[in-house]
Amino acid sequence: MNTIKAYGTKSEEADLEQLEIERRELLDNDVKIDILYCGVCHSDIHAAKNDWGNAQYPLVPGHEIVGRVLEVGSDVSNFKEGDLVGVGCMVDSCQECGACEDDLEQFCEEGMIATYNSENKHTDKRTFGGYSTSIVVREEFVLSVPENLDTKAVAPLLCAGITTFSPLNHWNVKEGDKVGVVGLGGLGHMGIKFANAMGAETIMITTSPDKAEDAKRLGADAVLISKDEDEMEKHKGTFDFLLNTVPVKHDINPYLELLKRDSTMVMVGAIEPLEPMHGGSIIMGRKRVAGSLIGGIKETQEMLDFCGENDIVSDVEMIDMQDINTAFERVTNNDVKYRFVIDMKSLKDEK
Repeated sequence: MNTIKAYGTKSEEADLEQLEIERRELLDNDVKIDILYCGVCHSDIHAAKNDWGNAQYPLVPGHEIVGRVLEVGSDVSNFKEGDLVGVGCMVDSCQECGACEDDLEQFCEEGMIATYNSENKHTDKRTFGGYSTSIVVREEFVLSVPENLDTKAVAPLLCAGITTFSPLNHWNVKEGDKVGVVGLGGLGHMGIKFANAMGAETIMITTSPDKAEDAKRLGADAVLISKDEDEMEKHKGTFDFLLNTVPVKHDINPYLELLKRDSTMVMVGAIEPLEPMHGGSIIMGRKRVAGSLIGGIKETQEMLDFCGENDIVSDVEMIDMQDINTAFERVTNNDVKYRFVIDMKSLKDEK
């Protein structure tokens, strides 16, 4: 085992602080990565604070990882020292079930092995995430990052990016479709960029008129204020697809009214109970409400390649590792446009 520096928390009440953690020795199919940047996801906060009730401590968050390959195992064929790579929300799965065979490791029937706070197949400890100087990951869960992209702004693509790309891709959003992105935040801003790049007429749907200018800068063709009943009525029954990124409990019925017959709204933000849905909202028009969870490794690589071809990255604010607790507070207060990214040099230089 190798001891490295990391930032994590020892309890749900405690701030994050510098810790020492252990990474396993390189196995034959492993890739060792020098972490350059790591994005800050709201899930990191939920996990650290034990909001989902499954945290085990010490906990080291971080699942939006970009770095350079330091070393590879003897059986690794797809990566070499110096390659620019990424690691997202998963570092392992059974690789044998129907979901894994269909390149949907996030739905592994044995349970995917998350990048942090998950059972580690190779040690007696939990997995530790990207708020650390390096990580060791099996080859199948390492992703190639296009060199032409702004490296620091790639990090959030490994979660926020694939979370929004996957449903747009799976439901075949294409040129000429009218797509609504509900909610403008870390997820929503990526949804706008992807829908626009796919050629769709992209409408930002928000409760906040003051977000209109920024939504258009990101690629929205228009902005629909959902509190404006007259405007909502004008758009009724006109959308081919809705991507709902709102992260909290809310009423989805008004949005369902916007869908055309046989169209779909996909939920990617609110992992919690919603306001009651009226059955008529979907029965009248044979409409659908669906959910989507990140994406498999194959699709995540497709997303990164798409970003390389279309010069798409996240809008980021850079921080040092030592500022992570302040960043957590700001994310909780929606005070970031649109994702924090940690420069890991700050941790490597910390004594």
